[in-house]
Amino acid sequence: MHIHILGICGTFMGGLAALAREAGHKVTGCDANVYPPMSDQLQALGIELIQGFGADQLTLKPDLFVIGNVVTRSSEGRFALMEAILDAGLPYTSGPQWLAEHVLQGRHVLAVAGTHGKTTTTAMLAWILEQTGLEPGFLVGGVPLNFGVSARLGKGKPFVIEADEYDTAFFDKRSKFVHYRPRTAILNNLEHDHADIFPDLAAIETQFHHLVRTVPPSGRLVVNAREEALKRVLSRGCWSEVQRFGARKEEPGALRARGEPQAFDVLRGSLKVARVEWALSGEHNQLNALAAIAAAEHLAVPPEQSAAALASFQNVRRRLELRGEAAGVRVYDDFAHHPTAIHTTVNGLRRRIAPSERILAVFEPRSNTMKLGTMKAQLPWSLEEADISFCHQGSVDWDAKEVLAPMGGQAQVCADIDALVAAVARAAKPGDHVLCMSNGGFGGIHDKLLKALAK
Repeated sequence: MHIHILGICGTFMGGLAALAREAGHKVTGCDANVYPPMSDQLQALGIELIQGFGADQLTLKPDLFVIGNVVTRSSEGRFALMEAILDAGLPYTSGPQWLAEHVLQGRHVLAVAGTHGKTTTTAMLAWILEQTGLEPGFLVGGVPLNFGVSARLGKGKPFVIEADEYDTAFFDKRSKFVHYRPRTAILNNLEHDHADIFPDLAAIETQFHHLVRTVPPSGRLVVNAREEALKRVLSRGCWSEVQRFGARKEEPGALRARGEPQAFDVLRGSLKVARVEWALSGEHNQLNALAAIAAAEHLAVPPEQSAAALASFQNVRRRLELRGEAAGVRVYDDFAHHPTAIHTTVNGLRRRIAPSERILAVFEPRSNTMKLGTMKAQLPWSLEEADISFCHQGSVDWDAKEVLAPMGGQAQVCADIDALVAAVARAAKPGDHVLCMSNGGFGGIHDKLLKALAK
Protein backbone atom coordinates (compact mmCIF):
# COMPACT_ATOMS: atom_id res chain seq x y z
CA MET A 1 0.00 0.00 0.00
CA HIS A 2 1.17 3.53 -0.79
CA ILE A 3 0.25 6.05 1.93
CA HIS A 4 0.84 9.78 1.66
CA ILE A 5 1.06 11.58 5.01
CA LEU A 6 0.00 15.20 5.39
CA GLY A 7 1.99 16.82 8.23
CA ILE A 8 4.68 14.13 8.18
CA CYS A 9 7.35 16.06 10.11
CA GLY A 10 5.37 16.28 13.34
CA THR A 11 6.82 14.05 16.04
CA PHE A 12 3.81 11.72 16.01
CA MET A 13 3.28 11.57 12.26
CA GLY A 14 6.99 11.11 11.62
CA GLY A 15 6.99 8.10 13.93
CA LEU A 16 3.92 6.73 12.19
CA ALA A 17 5.71 7.10 8.85
CA ALA A 18 8.66 5.08 10.18
CA LEU A 19 6.30 2.30 11.36
CA ALA A 20 4.48 2.19 8.02
CA ARG A 21 7.78 1.99 6.15
CA GLU A 22 9.01 -0.81 8.43
CA ALA A 23 5.73 -2.69 7.80
CA GLY A 24 6.49 -2.69 4.08
CA HIS A 25 4.30 0.17 2.86
CA LYS A 26 5.45 2.79 0.39
CA VAL A 27 5.46 6.08 2.29
CA THR A 28 5.64 9.66 1.05
CA GLY A 29 4.65 12.83 2.86
CA CYS A 30 4.47 16.58 2.94
CA ASP A 31 4.77 19.36 5.50
CA ALA A 32 5.28 23.11 5.70
CA ASN A 33 8.07 22.91 8.28
CA VAL A 34 10.74 20.36 7.46
CA TYR A 35 13.45 20.44 10.15
CA PRO A 36 15.62 18.04 12.22
CA PRO A 37 15.56 15.69 13.98
CA MET A 38 12.45 14.28 12.28
CA SER A 39 13.43 15.31 8.76
CA ASP A 40 16.82 13.61 9.20
CA GLN A 41 15.15 10.41 10.41
CA LEU A 42 12.66 10.30 7.53
CA GLN A 43 15.29 10.97 4.87
CA ALA A 44 17.48 8.23 6.34
CA LEU A 45 14.53 5.86 5.89
CA GLY A 46 14.25 6.84 2.23
CA ILE A 47 10.89 8.57 2.66
CA GLU A 48 10.29 11.29 0.08
CA LEU A 49 9.42 14.64 1.68
CA ILE A 50 7.56 17.37 -0.20
CA GLN A 51 7.54 20.98 1.02
CA GLY A 52 4.05 22.41 1.38
CA PHE A 53 0.51 21.13 0.80
CA GLY A 54 0.03 21.74 -2.90
CA ALA A 55 -2.87 20.09 -4.75
CA ASP A 56 -0.44 18.81 -7.39
CA GLN A 57 0.47 16.02 -4.97
CA LEU A 58 -2.70 14.21 -6.09
CA THR A 59 -0.61 13.01 -9.03
CA LEU A 60 1.25 10.69 -6.61
CA LYS A 61 -1.96 8.63 -6.57
CA PRO A 62 -1.49 6.96 -3.15
CA ASP A 63 -3.91 4.31 -1.94
CA LEU A 64 -4.64 6.32 1.21
CA PHE A 65 -4.01 9.80 2.59
CA VAL A 66 -3.20 9.95 6.32
CA ILE A 67 -4.05 13.36 7.75
CA GLY A 68 -2.14 15.01 10.60
CA ASN A 69 -3.85 17.40 12.97
CA VAL A 70 -1.82 20.32 11.61
CA VAL A 71 -4.18 20.24 8.60
CA THR A 72 -7.31 22.39 8.74
CA ARG A 73 -10.01 23.43 6.32
CA SER A 74 -8.72 26.56 4.61
CA SER A 75 -10.23 28.82 1.98
CA GLU A 76 -6.88 30.62 1.61
CA GLY A 77 -5.18 27.75 -0.21
CA ARG A 78 -2.83 26.86 2.66
CA PHE A 79 -4.02 23.25 2.58
CA ALA A 80 -5.02 23.03 -1.07
CA LEU A 81 -4.17 19.32 -1.09
CA MET A 82 -6.79 18.56 1.55
CA GLU A 83 -9.44 20.49 -0.34
CA ALA A 84 -8.52 18.53 -3.50
CA ILE A 85 -8.75 15.21 -1.63
CA LEU A 86 -12.24 16.10 -0.41
CA ASP A 87 -13.36 17.30 -3.84
CA ALA A 88 -12.13 14.11 -5.51
CA GLY A 89 -13.71 11.86 -2.87
CA LEU A 90 -10.39 10.11 -2.22
CA PRO A 91 -9.84 7.84 0.83
CA TYR A 92 -8.32 9.44 3.92
CA THR A 93 -8.00 8.72 7.63
CA SER A 94 -6.34 10.20 10.71
CA GLY A 95 -2.94 9.18 12.03
CA PRO A 96 -4.23 7.71 15.32
CA GLN A 97 -6.96 5.76 13.49
CA TRP A 98 -4.45 4.30 11.02
CA LEU A 99 -2.16 3.35 13.88
CA ALA A 100 -4.97 1.68 15.83
CA GLU A 101 -6.08 -0.40 12.85
CA HIS A 102 -2.69 -1.35 11.37
CA VAL A 103 -0.23 -1.48 14.30
CA LEU A 104 -1.88 -1.61 17.73
CA GLN A 105 -4.51 -4.27 17.09
CA GLY A 106 -3.72 -7.36 19.17
CA ARG A 107 -0.79 -5.75 21.03
CA HIS A 108 -0.44 -5.04 24.76
CA VAL A 109 -0.52 -1.26 24.48
CA LEU A 110 1.21 0.76 27.20
CA ALA A 111 0.14 4.39 26.80
CA VAL A 112 1.94 7.27 28.50
CA ALA A 113 -0.28 10.31 29.04
CA GLY A 114 0.21 13.59 30.90
CA THR A 115 0.94 17.26 30.32
CA HIS A 116 4.68 16.89 30.94
CA GLY A 117 7.22 14.09 30.67
CA LYS A 118 5.39 11.92 28.13
CA THR A 119 8.29 11.62 25.71
CA THR A 120 10.94 10.87 28.33
CA THR A 121 8.74 8.40 30.23
CA THR A 122 7.75 6.59 27.02
CA ALA A 123 11.42 6.24 26.11
CA MET A 124 12.25 4.98 29.63
CA LEU A 125 9.51 2.37 29.54
CA ALA A 126 10.49 1.16 26.06
CA TRP A 127 14.12 0.85 27.19
CA ILE A 128 13.16 -1.12 30.31
CA LEU A 129 11.14 -3.58 28.22
CA GLU A 130 13.94 -3.81 25.66
CA GLN A 131 16.58 -4.51 28.29
CA THR A 132 14.44 -7.18 29.92
CA GLY A 133 14.01 -9.10 26.65
CA LEU A 134 10.41 -8.18 25.75
CA GLU A 135 11.36 -6.60 22.38
CA PRO A 136 8.66 -3.91 22.45
CA GLY A 137 7.38 -1.80 19.62
CA PHE A 138 7.19 1.91 20.39
CA LEU A 139 6.26 5.32 19.12
CA VAL A 140 7.92 8.18 20.97
CA GLY A 141 7.39 11.89 20.33
CA GLY A 142 11.14 12.39 19.97
CA VAL A 143 14.27 10.38 19.23
CA PRO A 144 15.45 8.24 22.21
CA LEU A 145 19.25 8.14 22.22
CA ASN A 146 19.23 4.47 23.25
CA PHE A 147 17.37 3.48 20.07
CA GLY A 148 18.30 6.18 17.56
CA VAL A 149 14.79 6.14 16.04
CA SER A 150 11.46 7.47 17.28
CA ALA A 151 9.43 4.38 16.36
CA ARG A 152 9.69 0.69 15.53
CA LEU A 153 7.25 -2.20 15.24
CA GLY A 154 9.11 -4.56 17.61
CA LYS A 155 8.91 -8.34 17.70
CA GLY A 156 7.24 -8.71 21.08
CA LYS A 157 3.62 -8.22 22.14
CA PRO A 158 4.11 -4.93 24.06
CA PHE A 159 3.78 -1.62 22.26
CA VAL A 160 4.69 1.57 24.13
CA ILE A 161 3.15 4.78 22.84
CA GLU A 162 3.27 8.43 23.81
CA ALA A 163 -0.40 9.23 24.34
CA ASP A 164 -1.15 12.85 23.49
CA GLU A 165 -4.39 14.55 24.55
CA TYR A 166 -4.30 16.91 21.57
CA ASP A 167 -7.11 16.44 19.05
CA THR A 168 -6.93 13.77 16.36
CA ALA A 169 -7.72 15.63 13.12
CA PHE A 170 -9.92 18.38 11.75
CA PHE A 171 -12.66 15.79 11.22
CA ASP A 172 -12.17 13.99 14.58
CA LYS A 173 -11.93 16.30 17.59
CA ARG A 174 -11.42 13.52 20.15
CA SER A 175 -8.03 13.32 21.86
CA LYS A 176 -5.54 11.10 20.04
CA PHE A 177 -5.20 8.71 22.95
CA VAL A 178 -8.80 7.45 22.86
CA HIS A 179 -7.84 5.51 19.72
CA TYR A 180 -5.10 3.49 21.42
CA ARG A 181 -7.16 1.21 23.74
CA PRO A 182 -4.29 0.72 26.24
CA ARG A 183 -4.06 -2.20 28.66
CA THR A 184 -1.58 -0.21 30.76
CA ALA A 185 -1.96 3.57 30.99
CA ILE A 186 0.34 6.03 32.77
CA LEU A 187 -1.33 9.26 33.92
CA ASN A 188 1.80 11.25 34.70
CA ASN A 189 0.40 14.69 35.59
CA LEU A 190 -2.30 17.07 34.37
CA GLU A 191 -2.22 20.82 33.76
CA HIS A 192 -4.03 23.21 31.46
CA ASP A 193 -2.38 23.18 28.04
CA HIS A 194 -3.42 23.30 24.38
CA ALA A 195 -5.48 26.42 25.05
CA ASP A 196 -6.35 26.57 21.35
CA ILE A 197 -8.68 23.57 21.76
CA PHE A 198 -9.29 23.22 25.53
CA PRO A 199 -10.91 26.23 27.24
CA ASP A 200 -9.87 25.11 30.71
CA LEU A 201 -8.43 22.27 32.79
CA ALA A 202 -11.87 20.70 33.29
CA ALA A 203 -12.15 20.11 29.52
CA ILE A 204 -8.85 18.19 29.52
CA GLU A 205 -9.92 16.21 32.58
CA THR A 206 -12.93 15.04 30.57
CA GLN A 207 -10.65 13.70 27.83
CA PHE A 208 -8.56 11.85 30.42
CA HIS A 209 -11.78 10.39 31.81
CA HIS A 210 -12.53 9.11 28.31
CA LEU A 211 -9.08 7.47 28.22
CA VAL A 212 -9.73 5.80 31.60
CA ARG A 213 -12.98 4.41 30.19
CA THR A 214 -11.05 2.50 27.49
CA VAL A 215 -8.77 0.59 29.90
CA PRO A 216 -10.06 -2.98 30.50
CA PRO A 217 -10.81 -4.48 33.95
CA SER A 218 -7.58 -6.50 33.80
CA GLY A 219 -5.65 -3.36 32.86
CA ARG A 220 -3.64 -1.04 35.06
CA LEU A 221 -3.71 2.71 35.59
CA VAL A 222 -0.40 4.10 36.83
CA VAL A 223 -1.30 7.42 38.47
CA ASN A 224 0.72 10.27 39.97
CA ALA A 225 -0.40 10.48 43.61
CA ARG A 226 0.46 14.19 43.83
CA GLU A 227 -1.97 15.42 41.20
CA GLU A 228 -5.35 16.74 42.34
CA ALA A 229 -6.57 16.90 38.74
CA LEU A 230 -5.95 13.15 38.33
CA LYS A 231 -7.82 12.45 41.56
CA ARG A 232 -10.79 14.28 40.05
CA VAL A 233 -10.46 12.24 36.84
CA LEU A 234 -10.58 8.93 38.73
CA SER A 235 -13.48 10.11 40.89
CA ARG A 236 -15.60 10.21 37.72
CA GLY A 237 -15.18 6.47 37.26
CA CYS A 238 -12.46 3.83 37.34
CA TRP A 239 -12.82 0.21 36.24
CA SER A 240 -9.22 -1.01 36.40
CA GLU A 241 -6.45 -1.66 38.90
CA VAL A 242 -4.71 1.52 40.07
CA GLN A 243 -1.01 1.70 40.96
CA ARG A 244 -0.12 5.06 42.48
CA PHE A 245 3.37 6.56 42.49
CA GLY A 246 5.14 9.65 43.76
CA ALA A 247 3.50 9.83 47.18
CA ARG A 248 5.36 12.30 49.42
CA LYS A 249 4.99 10.05 52.47
CA GLU A 250 4.47 6.38 53.10
CA GLU A 251 1.29 5.11 51.46
CA PRO A 252 0.35 1.41 51.35
CA GLY A 253 1.04 -0.08 47.92
CA ALA A 254 2.22 3.19 46.31
CA LEU A 255 5.70 3.57 44.84
CA ARG A 256 7.81 6.45 46.07
CA ALA A 257 11.44 7.59 45.95
CA ARG A 258 13.90 8.15 48.78
CA GLY A 259 17.11 9.98 47.99
CA GLU A 260 18.49 12.38 45.39
CA PRO A 261 17.18 12.23 41.79
CA GLN A 262 20.44 10.76 40.47
CA ALA A 263 20.62 7.99 43.10
CA PHE A 264 17.48 6.92 44.93
CA ASP A 265 15.72 3.95 46.48
CA VAL A 266 12.34 2.85 45.15
CA LEU A 267 9.97 2.06 48.01
CA ARG A 268 6.60 0.33 48.06
CA GLY A 269 5.12 1.64 51.26
CA SER A 270 8.09 1.26 53.62
CA LEU A 271 9.71 -1.66 51.76
CA LYS A 272 12.69 -0.99 49.47
CA VAL A 273 12.12 -2.81 46.16
CA ALA A 274 14.87 -1.31 43.94
CA ARG A 275 17.57 1.35 43.65
CA VAL A 276 18.09 3.63 40.65
CA GLU A 277 21.50 5.13 39.89
CA TRP A 278 21.66 6.91 36.56
CA ALA A 279 22.78 10.02 34.65
CA LEU A 280 19.49 11.96 34.69
CA SER A 281 18.78 14.80 37.10
CA GLY A 282 15.68 16.52 38.45
CA GLU A 283 12.77 15.40 40.58
CA HIS A 284 10.58 15.29 37.46
CA ASN A 285 12.75 12.50 36.04
CA GLN A 286 12.63 10.68 39.37
CA LEU A 287 8.82 10.67 39.08
CA ASN A 288 9.03 9.62 35.42
CA ALA A 289 11.17 6.67 36.49
CA LEU A 290 8.67 5.58 39.15
CA ALA A 291 5.89 5.66 36.53
CA ALA A 292 7.90 3.57 34.08
CA ILE A 293 8.83 1.04 36.78
CA ALA A 294 5.18 0.68 37.83
CA ALA A 295 4.02 0.22 34.23
CA ALA A 296 6.71 -2.38 33.47
CA GLU A 297 5.68 -4.29 36.58
CA HIS A 298 2.27 -4.83 34.95
CA LEU A 299 4.17 -6.96 32.41
CA ALA A 300 5.80 -8.91 35.26
CA VAL A 301 9.10 -7.00 35.12
CA PRO A 302 10.41 -6.79 38.70
CA PRO A 303 11.30 -3.25 39.89
CA GLU A 304 14.95 -4.21 40.45
CA GLN A 305 15.26 -5.24 36.78
CA SER A 306 13.66 -1.96 35.68
CA ALA A 307 16.09 -0.03 37.88
CA ALA A 308 19.04 -1.89 36.35
CA ALA A 309 17.81 -0.99 32.86
CA LEU A 310 17.44 2.68 33.77
CA ALA A 311 21.12 2.82 34.74
CA SER A 312 21.94 2.81 31.01
CA PHE A 313 19.07 5.09 29.91
CA GLN A 314 20.37 8.02 27.83
CA ASN A 315 17.26 10.22 27.56
CA VAL A 316 15.79 11.71 24.35
CA ARG A 317 17.15 14.18 21.83
CA ARG A 318 16.22 17.79 22.63
CA ARG A 319 16.07 17.12 26.37
CA LEU A 320 18.91 19.29 27.71
CA GLU A 321 20.86 18.11 24.70
CA LEU A 322 24.32 19.66 24.46
CA ARG A 323 24.64 20.92 20.89
CA GLY A 324 28.19 22.20 21.17
CA GLU A 325 30.69 24.47 22.90
CA ALA A 326 32.44 27.59 21.58
CA ALA A 327 34.66 30.12 23.37
CA GLY A 328 34.02 28.27 26.63
CA VAL A 329 30.22 28.63 26.30
CA ARG A 330 28.00 25.56 26.17
CA VAL A 331 24.84 25.64 24.00
CA TYR A 332 21.92 23.31 24.78
CA ASP A 333 18.68 22.46 22.97
CA ASP A 334 15.48 21.59 24.81
CA PHE A 335 11.86 21.01 23.76
CA ALA A 336 10.38 22.94 26.74
CA HIS A 337 7.60 25.33 25.72
CA HIS A 338 4.97 25.29 28.51
CA PRO A 339 5.90 27.56 31.49
CA THR A 340 6.02 24.60 33.88
CA ALA A 341 8.33 22.69 31.53
CA ILE A 342 10.55 25.78 31.10
CA HIS A 343 10.79 26.17 34.88
CA THR A 344 11.60 22.46 35.32
CA THR A 345 14.24 22.52 32.57
CA VAL A 346 16.02 25.61 33.91
CA ASN A 347 15.94 24.12 37.40
CA GLY A 348 17.33 20.82 36.09
CA LEU A 349 20.29 22.60 34.47
CA ARG A 350 20.83 24.77 37.55
CA ARG A 351 21.25 21.65 39.67
CA ARG A 352 23.84 20.22 37.27
CA ILE A 353 26.21 23.19 37.12
CA ALA A 354 28.44 24.99 39.60
CA PRO A 355 26.86 27.80 41.66
CA SER A 356 29.22 30.34 40.05
CA GLU A 357 28.19 29.42 36.48
CA ARG A 358 25.46 31.36 34.66
CA ILE A 359 22.41 30.20 32.70
CA LEU A 360 21.35 32.26 29.69
CA ALA A 361 17.81 31.12 28.83
CA VAL A 362 16.75 31.67 25.21
CA PHE A 363 13.17 30.82 24.30
CA GLU A 364 10.39 31.41 21.82
CA PRO A 365 6.67 31.28 22.73
CA ARG A 366 5.87 29.11 19.71
CA SER A 367 3.19 26.64 20.89
CA ASN A 368 -0.45 27.46 20.21
CA THR A 369 -1.04 27.89 23.94
CA MET A 370 1.79 30.41 24.28
CA LYS A 371 0.89 32.27 21.07
CA LEU A 372 -2.57 32.86 22.50
CA GLY A 373 -0.96 34.35 25.60
CA THR A 374 -2.95 32.07 27.90
CA MET A 375 0.01 31.47 30.22
CA LYS A 376 2.20 34.48 29.49
CA ALA A 377 1.87 35.74 33.07
CA GLN A 378 3.75 32.64 34.27
CA LEU A 379 6.85 33.36 32.18
CA PRO A 380 8.74 35.46 34.79
CA TRP A 381 8.23 32.61 37.29
CA SER A 382 9.31 29.97 34.77
CA LEU A 383 12.59 31.82 34.14
CA GLU A 384 13.39 32.86 37.70
CA GLU A 385 16.44 30.59 38.03
CA ALA A 386 18.08 31.87 34.84
CA ASP A 387 20.64 34.67 35.14
CA ILE A 388 19.56 36.35 31.90
CA SER A 389 16.60 35.48 29.64
CA PHE A 390 16.19 36.24 25.95
CA CYS A 391 12.80 36.03 24.24
CA HIS A 392 12.07 35.84 20.52
CA GLN A 393 9.07 38.12 19.90
CA GLY A 394 8.58 36.70 16.40
CA SER A 395 4.97 36.59 15.26
CA VAL A 396 3.46 36.56 18.75
CA ASP A 397 0.67 39.14 19.02
CA TRP A 398 1.15 40.02 22.71
CA ASP A 399 3.98 42.26 23.89
CA ALA A 400 6.77 40.10 25.33
CA LYS A 401 8.59 43.17 26.73
CA GLU A 402 5.54 44.09 28.79
CA VAL A 403 5.11 40.51 30.04
CA LEU A 404 8.78 40.20 31.06
CA ALA A 405 9.02 43.73 32.51
CA PRO A 406 8.90 42.41 36.12
CA MET A 407 12.27 40.75 35.41
CA GLY A 408 13.92 44.13 34.75
CA GLY A 409 17.39 43.88 33.24
CA GLN A 410 17.32 40.08 33.54
CA ALA A 411 15.21 39.83 30.37
CA GLN A 412 15.71 40.99 26.80
CA VAL A 413 13.28 40.70 23.87
CA CYS A 414 14.42 40.53 20.23
CA ALA A 415 12.29 40.84 17.12
CA ASP A 416 14.11 38.26 15.01
CA ILE A 417 16.55 35.35 15.26
CA ASP A 418 19.61 37.28 14.04
CA ALA A 419 19.09 39.98 16.68
CA LEU A 420 18.60 37.29 19.29
CA VAL A 421 21.85 35.56 18.34
CA ALA A 422 23.74 38.85 18.45
CA ALA A 423 22.32 39.75 21.89
CA VAL A 424 23.20 36.37 23.39
CA ALA A 425 26.70 36.42 21.88
CA ARG A 426 27.33 39.88 23.39
CA ALA A 427 26.18 38.77 26.83
CA ALA A 428 27.85 35.35 26.98
CA LYS A 429 31.09 34.79 28.88
CA PRO A 430 33.32 31.71 29.20
CA GLY A 431 31.73 29.21 31.59
CA ASP A 432 28.16 30.22 30.67
CA HIS A 433 25.42 27.76 29.69
CA VAL A 434 23.06 28.91 26.91
CA LEU A 435 19.77 27.02 27.09
CA CYS A 436 17.60 27.28 23.95
CA MET A 437 13.96 26.21 24.44
CA SER A 438 11.35 25.73 21.70
CA ASN A 439 8.97 23.09 20.38
CA GLY A 440 10.12 23.89 16.85
CA GLY A 441 13.38 24.30 14.93
CA PHE A 442 13.93 27.81 16.40
CA GLY A 443 15.36 29.05 13.11
CA GLY A 444 18.52 26.97 13.50
CA ILE A 445 19.56 29.18 16.41
CA HIS A 446 21.86 26.59 17.98
CA ASP A 447 24.33 26.47 15.08
CA LYS A 448 24.07 30.23 14.58
CA LEU A 449 24.94 30.80 18.23
CA LEU A 450 27.91 28.47 18.10
CA LYS A 451 29.26 30.26 15.00
CA ALA A 452 28.71 33.68 16.56
CA LEU A 453 30.39 32.64 19.80
CA ALA A 454 33.35 31.17 17.93
CA LYS A 455 34.00 34.59 16.38
